[in-house]
Amino acid sequence: MRIVLVGPPGAGKGTQAAFLANNLAIPHISTGDLFRANISQQTELGKLAKSYMDKGELVPDEVTIAMAKDRMEQPDAENGFLLDGFPRNVSQAEALDEMLSTEGMKLDAVLDLEVPEDEVVRRIAGRRICRNDSAHVFHVSYKAPKQEGVCDVCGGELYQRDDDSEDTVRTRLEVYHTQTEPIIDYYRSQSLVVTIPALGKVEEVTARAMGALAREDA
Repeated sequence: MRIVLVGPPGAGKGTQAAFLANNLAIPHISTGDLFRANISQQTELGKLAKSYMDKGELVPDEVTIAMAKDRMEQPDAENGFLLDGFPRNVSQAEALDEMLSTEGMKLDAVLDLEVPEDEVVRRIAGRRICRNDSAHVFHVSYKAPKQEGVCDVCGGELYQRDDDSEDTVRTRLEVYHTQTEPIIDYYRSQSLVVTIPALGKVEEVTARAMGALAREDA
């Protein structure tokens, strides 16, 4: 299957993408991973992207599209893929359609993870990260440390990232509504959108998504 995963920040896209890709035996293609890989391997596209990022500028659509195209042409993506973070706007969605059409392919579904805005703010603004190891993540409501401000794993100090503050989260949501949400309407016009309520346990959300995809594939 060829799937696009969309949803606001804090919807759990990364977590769901990993589970779904594993269940469907297709590669999870994340924009963040693509950028990191191209930059660390110093590919031409990576150098180009870094030149914009170093100046604090947004990487142009054509660079992001070229990276995604290169990744989707790898042998492991021959029988499908799950895109996470791409396309990010309507022009990228149109470019993806054109790319797939050239190869005689099309998308099977666009999974829209739906989370109320207040829950998004609660999820992200409540996160606390360990200064010693950013993989140690806690939450003031859902996964509170035994001792406030102290990592259960290594005893490091827990802190709130600047981009996790409530004001920043609401700004990120505005960007999502303005830039990314329009692709849902774009794909809805192609009858590709499947909306999944993303509240509840991770495995419950995954089960909902797999059930919806099975119906789409039937």
